[in-house]
Amino acid sequence: MKQVTTHLKSLSPYGQSKVVTETKKQSESHEEFEQRIWRSKMSQDDKGNVFIQPTAFKNCLAEAAKYLSIQIPGKGKSTFTKHIESGVLCTEPAFVGINIKEVEPLRLFVPASGKRGDGKRVWKTFPHIQSWECDVTWHVLDDTVMQEMPADEDKERITVFEHILSQAGLFVGVGFFRPRNNGYFGRFSVESFRVS
Repeated sequence: MKQVTTHLKSLSPYGQSKVVTETKKQSESHEEFEQRIWRSKMSQDDKGNVFIQPTAFKNCLAEAAKYLSIQIPGKGKSTFTKHIESGVLCTEPAFVGINIKEVEPLRLFVPASGKRGDGKRVWKTFPHIQSWECDVTWHVLDDTVMQEMPADEDKERITVFEHILSQAGLFVGVGFFRPRNNGYFGRFSVESFRVS
């Protein structure tokens, strides 16, 4: 098993829309409720330090692998997708170096049900961060993804895993309103890729 440590840096803002179990007080208006609970929509530790869930990065990587469907040399039509999905784990939260008190509110007119295309819309407030970066640790159980990508002689050679992660940051993203969901938030670049 290999461990890969990556440093990711934002290319666009990042926001979360975690489900909040708190209910509206009887005397509260919808607007008052949103103002009271919007910070609870972001993952944070007991000291208020904001983090991105490891499953967000794992799903981002898997979506990109599926979309790219890069074929494994010498294996016919077989692709790297299943090797990414079952052979790469991300298990630790990625702290973005920001406390929830520093997070900005973003007020949006969104479907009341949370489902795209729903006719009824309401104003909701979401937490978002303009600029962010974090370290993400990956556990690579399947060495197949560590093969080098075919490249031109003048380009630096990188692994299939690094290529897929780089593409994931550009066109899949993490958090709400990400490219995968027709938005532009949650995009990132891979600033470093260290294998140990």
